[in-house]
Amino acid sequence: MKERIIIHSDLNNFYASVEKKLNPELEGKPVAVCGNKEERKGIVLAKSEEAKKFGVKTGDPVWQAQRKCPDLIVVPPNFGLYMDYSRRVKQIYARYTDLIESYGIDECWLDLTRSTLVFPPFENKFAEVGGEKYYTDEYLCFLGDIIRNTVKKEIGVTVSCGVSFNKVFAKLGSDLKKPDGTSVISRLNYKSVVNGLPVEDLLFVGKATKLKLGAMGLNTIGKLAAADDKKITDTFGKVGETLLRFARGQDEDEVKRLDEKREYKSIGNSCTYAEDITDYERIERLLYVLSESVAARLREADQGTADTVHLWVRYADLSDFAVQKKVRHTVLCSEIAKHAFSLFKSNIKPPFAVRSLGVTVSGFDNGLSQITLDESSGNYNKLEAVERCVDKIRKKYGYEKVQRGIMAEEPVQMKNDIKNSHLIKPANFEDKKE
Repeated sequence: MKERIIIHSDLNNFYASVEKKLNPELEGKPVAVCGNKEERKGIVLAKSEEAKKFGVKTGDPVWQAQRKCPDLIVVPPNFGLYMDYSRRVKQIYARYTDLIESYGIDECWLDLTRSTLVFPPFENKFAEVGGEKYYTDEYLCFLGDIIRNTVKKEIGVTVSCGVSFNKVFAKLGSDLKKPDGTSVISRLNYKSVVNGLPVEDLLFVGKATKLKLGAMGLNTIGKLAAADDKKITDTFGKVGETLLRFARGQDEDEVKRLDEKREYKSIGNSCTYAEDITDYERIERLLYVLSESVAARLREADQGTADTVHLWVRYADLSDFAVQKKVRHTVLCSEIAKHAFSLFKSNIKPPFAVRSLGVTVSGFDNGLSQITLDESSGNYNKLEAVERCVDKIRKKYGYEKVQRGIMAEEPVQMKNDIKNSHLIKPANFEDKKE
């Protein structure tokens, strides 16, 4: 039998659950883990089930969350602690399989298809339908419950599990019974479970895609699955092919090992500032800080060079702007920062008041691009060697030990090691091309 057993595990309200585990007096109370309000990073990063019942949502400003829930207990984040709990949970998963693929700090896919673990006996593992042999929904739920209950017993936090025959439906299933539940989306039941769900529940369907699909009358996963292929690909191109595969349960992507090289679509970072930024000079310096972290992460990820730079801007009135441009392949902070600043100057004219900035790179070549004559005859290789040397020095002695001259007028930012302090998954950019 070729059927796969894929589990998607999602730690429930993870940051808030860890805080409640360490502070029992918080149990049963509405809790939100929030960024620093004084630094204007005061948004909800995670909330407890009790806070959720008052309508508190991830991303809410603290003042808005407190208006919804006057008794809300606000606690600061402790990312090092959350990373430790995440590591301990993955150690439990590793008892069952070596195929464990992280999807952020609190989510993982597990492939139990070839697991050598001897599970407790279960009578009705298989059902035969139309001459084909399938795992029963009861058996798949049994496996998810083992994972879920072990984490709860040994770590003290809860997890929701989705069990399916592919990664996309497993991810979809983990959202269906929260908190602390197991959902099965199998070959036997997937149409009845999936087809009526909103199309935005499907992995990678963001706001813009949802609106486009809605305009086509495709507001459920079932309607998308039944849509005309040409109509979808004419509208969405290659992405449309992926959407159709996902909706039809034809995802064949494999679960990677923890130690396997991860393929990134993009690498980025963003920061919210204590006061509005109103001049080009400060914008340039702050873009260098972000580009330092992005370039260092790119080199660390071993994805080769990037050929696209994205800029994201949030204004004081909380409106957003995003733009991107193609560039020559690079891993250099100096080039990424130069392109980001060029995007800013060419698209945003004074007067402006900027609250947050973000820089992202994409279009990785995995080391396959050829060195051009311009690069080999210039200083590119020397500059890359210097930046890699700086990475090593900072790793050993601290971020602030080596700084660029442009940062002399930014004493606070000179110590802002956002590469290692920003562990939250970034939001998707919906970019306007330059």
